[in-house]
Amino acid sequence: MATANNNIVLHETSGHIGKQIVIKQYAYGTVVTKYPDMSNIKPSKKQKQKRNKFKEAVAYSKAIINDPVKKKAYSKKVKKGQTVYHFALQEYLNNHKND
Repeated sequence: MATANNNIVLHETSGHIGKQIVIKQYAYGTVVTKYPDMSNIKPSKKQKQKRNKFKEAVAYSKAIINDPVKKKAYSKKVKKGQTVYHFALQEYLNNHKND
């Protein structure tokens, strides 16, 4: 793992390059790591449930932003600096905590 502070090449860069390296941004600087090998990782039953819940929340949010009427109604609820998509995602997850 390598770290860099004030690097003009990687400044505010994040993501992966191919499936070889991953670039992450933290408060203390940029971190470059090897791409993780997740092929032998098996999610637990609870992880699968959480992932499915999040998948449902994403579908709900996309449905909101793809419907102009709903999107306009939601845009009135959204706080400054927040998107309709993320507001709807948060709302879905908060309303379905115990499902």
